[in-house]
Amino acid sequence: MLSLLLARQGIDVTLLEMHRDLDRDFRGDTLHPGVLEILDQLGMAAEFLELPHARMQTLQFHSPDGNVTVADLSRLKSPFPFVTMVRQSQFLEFLVDKASQFPNFRLLTGTKVHALREESSTVRGVCARTLDGQEVEIEAPLTVATDGRYSTVRRLADMTIQPSAPGIDVLWFRIPRVADQHGGGFLGPGGYMIVLQRSDEWQVGYVIVKGSFPQKKAAGVEQLRADILRLAPGLADSVPHLTDWNQIKLLSVDAGCLKRWHRPGLLLIGDAAHVMSPVGGVGINIAIQDAVTAANLLTGPLQTGSVQDRDLQRVQKQRHWPVRLVQTLQAFDQKHLIEPALRTSGPYRFPLWLRTMLKLPGLRDIPSYLLAFGGRRVRIERHLLGDD
Repeated sequence: MLSLLLARQGIDVTLLEMHRDLDRDFRGDTLHPGVLEILDQLGMAAEFLELPHARMQTLQFHSPDGNVTVADLSRLKSPFPFVTMVRQSQFLEFLVDKASQFPNFRLLTGTKVHALREESSTVRGVCARTLDGQEVEIEAPLTVATDGRYSTVRRLADMTIQPSAPGIDVLWFRIPRVADQHGGGFLGPGGYMIVLQRSDEWQVGYVIVKGSFPQKKAAGVEQLRADILRLAPGLADSVPHLTDWNQIKLLSVDAGCLKRWHRPGLLLIGDAAHVMSPVGGVGINIAIQDAVTAANLLTGPLQTGSVQDRDLQRVQKQRHWPVRLVQTLQAFDQKHLIEPALRTSGPYRFPLWLRTMLKLPGLRDIPSYLLAFGGRRVRIERHLLGDD
């Protein structure tokens, strides 16, 4: 997204991708109303929504205690009152295709950064290596790291995130969507999972106590299927298709935020700057908001060829508190909603604070807003929306 926005303004952009293509299996396949509004500002939302996708307008939690609607996006004042489920690889390819229409945009695939080019403690670009061993040096007035929670650039810059200690991990897998069944969150004695509808399958995140994966695997996939059906009996026709641990990916849940997202000539955004928990599925949306904010604040300095550290600091100043707010709320939900479900062996009851909040008109729409827009609604500034 940042590459696209800068390329639209005539700024030379080189985007590095370590793999040969973008066709990989991502976990973050939800795009929320805030992102769709950004695409709409660019005149791209209608075309994007022609891609195969599913829509979710309400988020419900299901348990033996009953069902509660935690978020109802239909009450939002937005032209896109829903979450889209679309393969992230398709979304990235969509953005790259749009950026590629500008001659000042260049994509280098199969190219991995292995060193920073530095001069007087200022980053002046990167040294990279292609998959066939060729060296590539790129000089740039600004290097932006968007390489995720295990960021190579962050490590090379000697910048360290101090993680919190989430008590959960997640097993991610997909199963066919055979019969009608409501998606959402499923809580019960000893378990929690999120089930998201895709066009022809369910994407499932089954939460386990952190570090318990070896025990889960030793118990066998048959036991996992039984645990899933205990939480969501409606998946009875789909769960038999989960037959092998190779279908399942382990996500080690971490969370944390850099105290400083930048150095002279270098800016980190997205999970490279702040590792997000999967709670709420907001990670990619927060990263896109980072990118839009960076474009809003840095286009002018880049066009004049003079990006100062204070410009990078402004990006962090605008984005730090919304990110920390979302991370704080993710930690609260995890501690007071998800982890109690994992620890409970008897009848599960929705916590009183949740039921109370969802009954109060002044509070019940807060989860919907946070799901849709994170801690702050971000828009592309008008000066970036002129004619292409």
